[in-house]
Amino acid sequence: MQRLKRVTAADVAEAAGVSRSAVSRAFTPGAYLDADKKERVLAAAFKLGYRPNALAASLQGARTNLVGVVSGKRSNPYDGEWIVRLVAELNAADKWPIVLGGNGADTEQDVFSVLHYPLDALIVRGGSVGPAVIENCSKLNIPVILSGRVLEAPRIDCVYTGNHRGTELATDMLLKKGRRKFAFIGGPAGWNSAQERQTGVSDRLAQEGLDLLAVRNADYSFEGGADAIASILAETEIDALVCGNDAMAMGALSYLRHQTDLDVPEDVSVVGFDDIAMAAWPDFDLTTVRNPQDATVFEILRLLESRLSNPDKPGEISRLEPELVLRSTH
Repeated sequence: MQRLKRVTAADVAEAAGVSRSAVSRAFTPGAYLDADKKERVLAAAFKLGYRPNALAASLQGARTNLVGVVSGKRSNPYDGEWIVRLVAELNAADKWPIVLGGNGADTEQDVFSVLHYPLDALIVRGGSVGPAVIENCSKLNIPVILSGRVLEAPRIDCVYTGNHRGTELATDMLLKKGRRKFAFIGGPAGWNSAQERQTGVSDRLAQEGLDLLAVRNADYSFEGGADAIASILAETEIDALVCGNDAMAMGALSYLRHQTDLDVPEDVSVVGFDDIAMAAWPDFDLTTVRNPQDATVFEILRLLESRLSNPDKPGEISRLEPELVLRSTH
């Protein structure tokens, strides 16, 4: 079935008895048009069901308000909460996101396809895409905003939480409680955030002459955390577990409570990272490090507006401070 023809500005111009340029001025904020003509244009547009074509407007250098968003791994609840907040705030700012999920080669190919559209910007969560995507955006003059990752490059703006500082705070708290046998469950090997959170623990332990007794890398999922703690306990005895995100911490916590005789927090302290909504549920009541979502989304919107207003300004890096949230698992 052939698609019905979209109403055009020419159709509105004919119905209102004005020129095509008059229709354009009627829908351009700040543009001058005689009040009578504008009223006729808007009435005709309403009757015909006309709306300006943002993609066509982009050919004249206008903003489209289209923003690409790469949301990261859906197995990580933090990424799911992040995308919900971000999309709501983008919509409130009259921006229209094109959302892509996941990470890896398939996601990168999807991003390359989206770059055929005239995006005002691309927002990327964590390590979801590689250098090739960033390079292509640069060639296309599409600004990039990274959330949870730092990259110093032209037209790249970044917002991140102090990963090293966050796990350092957690480790310091556990040391003061008398814990000495530490293990760490991190995200995928090679991810900057995973490495930074691990070194936050190991650096603080080194100040006390201690080492991490065990390290496992998982996939930021509940199941990954459960499998990792099972592997750790098969090899060593621990009294403190710091995890690279809340989902893995909750998986480890569930395993400790239901598959071992160890008591949390009497025998083993468990601390997560992110402070997702589920962390506060009574079944978990997880002590964690807050990775502030509201502040992160606010900074993304601020960086976006600043970049669109001044496309050639130097890249900006915004660091947010983590906060230790004490509940019942430490």
